[in-house]
Amino acid sequence: MIHINKVGELTGVTVRTLRHYDKIGLLKPTSKTEGGHRLYTNKEIKKLQQIQFLKKIGFRLNEIKDMLASSEWNWSDSLKSQLSFVIKEQENLKKIEQSLRELIHGIAIEGEENWIAIQKIMVLSSKDKEIQQDYRESVFKEREIKLWKKVPNMTSDSSDSLEWIALIGQLKRYIKDGPKATKVQNIIRRMDEKRLEEFDGENEFLDKLWEIRMSKKQSEKLGLYPIDQDVLEFMNQAYVFFMAEKNNPQPE
Repeated sequence: MIHINKVGELTGVTVRTLRHYDKIGLLKPTSKTEGGHRLYTNKEIKKLQQIQFLKKIGFRLNEIKDMLASSEWNWSDSLKSQLSFVIKEQENLKKIEQSLRELIHGIAIEGEENWIAIQKIMVLSSKDKEIQQDYRESVFKEREIKLWKKVPNMTSDSSDSLEWIALIGQLKRYIKDGPKATKVQNIIRRMDEKRLEEFDGENEFLDKLWEIRMSKKQSEKLGLYPIDQDVLEFMNQAYVFFMAEKNNPQPE
């Protein structure tokens, strides 16, 4: 006979949990001491290990109770059903993960205006993804679809996307300094470097993408994060100035 406290030490299962298992009829002790403490044998220990394993792979306690009580339980069907459930849960968790990343990145762009970011993500997430996919395929050529996959994504945790998000957030905070400000031009310079790193020679694709980005309606149809129009116009002004300076450098 093994005392309930010792069972807890051996298995890592708390005494409180063992009492709960007894209460619901999942794991009954073999007997009790005169003082009312539960006693178990190796048979119960093995059953407890089975319970913990089945619990670990996602089965609920009421399901485990039925599974262990029946000698004719269809284990194959149960495991397949559980696997299907886990796969669906993974898909749901992936969607939640993406929404959380969008919110975090949206706040990084909007700065202190947290609720604005949340509202934008709420609107973005309510759109039909299949319709966005169809629109994307109608706008871009087949080879451009491959380039689209390299466009920074609000749901991504890649270093490239994170840097773009940070740059846009910084740019928004420096609007008051004007498009020619040194800080602004340094941001635009880095944006241009990243443009060349990923899309050098793809001006047709970039021009098309920028035209869509500048249209609130088209951006929404494409599923792009809704950057404020004044930020986009400011970015455009700053980039025009940057390119003018780059192509016509002033003599020192």
